[in-house]
Amino acid sequence: MDCVSLADNFKQYFEIKFAASTALRQESFKIRHSVYCEELGWEPLRENGMETDECDEYSFALLLVHKRTGQYAGTARLVIPPAENPSYQLPFEQHCLSSVRTDLIDLSEFERGSFSEISRLAVPEAFRRRLGEQNTPYVINEINLEKDVFSEEERRNFPNIAIGLYLSIIALVQMCHHKAMFVVVEPRLKKRLERLGLAFEQIGDEMDYHGTRALFYLPEHKFISALNPEILQLFNMLKSQLAPQLRLYPYLIRQKD
Repeated sequence: MDCVSLADNFKQYFEIKFAASTALRQESFKIRHSVYCEELGWEPLRENGMETDECDEYSFALLLVHKRTGQYAGTARLVIPPAENPSYQLPFEQHCLSSVRTDLIDLSEFERGSFSEISRLAVPEAFRRRLGEQNTPYVINEINLEKDVFSEEERRNFPNIAIGLYLSIIALVQMCHHKAMFVVVEPRLKKRLERLGLAFEQIGDEMDYHGTRALFYLPEHKFISALNPEILQLFNMLKSQLAPQLRLYPYLIRQKD
């Protein structure tokens, strides 16, 4: 039997969608509510069943669609501080700026609009493998197509949903020509991402926020430079799906010829 690549296998069951309409953005908010409010209790319940905050005004959401059922298998957003309004902050600037290691990074060197933060990544419980991973909005495990994809084959792909969302967000960041992206995650998750080739650098002290977390960043030259060949193929596939959906890249900073 022919060996199916990770990208081809993923493409068979999932498709990435840019939330360009109000209706799609609301689907993202609903997933966030089901995970962050109803399941984990990290945010208060909302009467409208949609979890939102002030950063959504300058954020761009992605949705992962499960092709056979049409259900949304996950979401993530990219928060971009608009250059024309310096009072609009990234989530990490609002909640953990005091933890930043100024000996490792000088945030004042980054022009507003040229960097972003991935946040509110959430995968509905029906699409998550638990494997002892309780109280977490998503799971990233080692890729094992032999063991681990509704049918058994589909379920084997569930551990790769969060990976697909991370790669899709990085594709969006790359298309926006950003200089860096930031994320607040558990240090152990950083190690799993690193094994995939996502070499996030820790630039903040560890803090207690729904568990031990820290601020990490990924500079432009490391967006995809360390991805292993199988993950790079998946990245390129997701980017090819995403690019035609963007009529105008958000806060695009074009590189000079």
